[in-house]
Amino acid sequence: QAFCIPGSVADTRKVGLGHGNLGKMLLEEETECFCFLAGHESFAAAEGAIGIAEKANKVRKKPLRVILNGLGKDAAQIISRINGFTFVETEYDPYTNTVKEVFRKPYSEGLRAKVNCYGANDVCEGVAIMHKEGVDVSITGNSTNPTRFQHPVAGTYKKECIEQGKKYFSVASGGGTGRTLHPDNMAAGPASYGMTDTLGRMHSDAQFAGSSSVPAHVEMMGLIGAGNNPMVGMTVAVAVSIQEAADANRF
Repeated sequence: QAFCIPGSVADTRKVGLGHGNLGKMLLEEETECFCFLAGHESFAAAEGAIGIAEKANKVRKKPLRVILNGLGKDAAQIISRINGFTFVETEYDPYTNTVKEVFRKPYSEGLRAKVNCYGANDVCEGVAIMHKEGVDVSITGNSTNPTRFQHPVAGTYKKECIEQGKKYFSVASGGGTGRTLHPDNMAAGPASYGMTDTLGRMHSDAQFAGSSSVPAHVEMMGLIGAGNNPMVGMTVAVAVSIQEAADANRF
């Protein structure tokens, strides 16, 4: 938080504290499932997720599960095949608000195959997938379909978790906070910029500033440092190193 410029968007949103709390939660045993909740954009973030999980698992007793939950089953299968993830196809039952698994295919062996990749047809199925996996922490992607899929899924899941007494930590990624995002995708004109930002503020426990990976975007919002995804990685890496040093009595 010390790296936020006083009075800036990043300062107001407590971006530094958000990153810190996220790093803390990823190391806690109570946090079992970490979800990248997105409109199935590039999913380059998933690469980082695997690295973050690997690092966190060094000090965790139980490995952190990583899943991807996005809009579109075809997209999920393509992303799984390209990245070597496990594609999980679900079928949504509107009468019970639940999903059942109808197909599963790992596209590699080892670490990558441990990442379950889901594609939903709509928000309701997206929420049901969150419940199926018991998601504890999620990050919304903001490049594709934020107002159409991932922010509504996170907000609805948050409400239902509160009703169930379940702890769920929602992170609103900052793409929509730091730049106008594809207004033609949103069918909302310039309002899309304000809408993704607003939706993020409604459901999130932490809101990042600026873009996933571009420090200049982040600095525009008032945080001096790296982009969001590298920041999460660094937060976890530093926390793990401190824990390892403490365990080895090196202080």
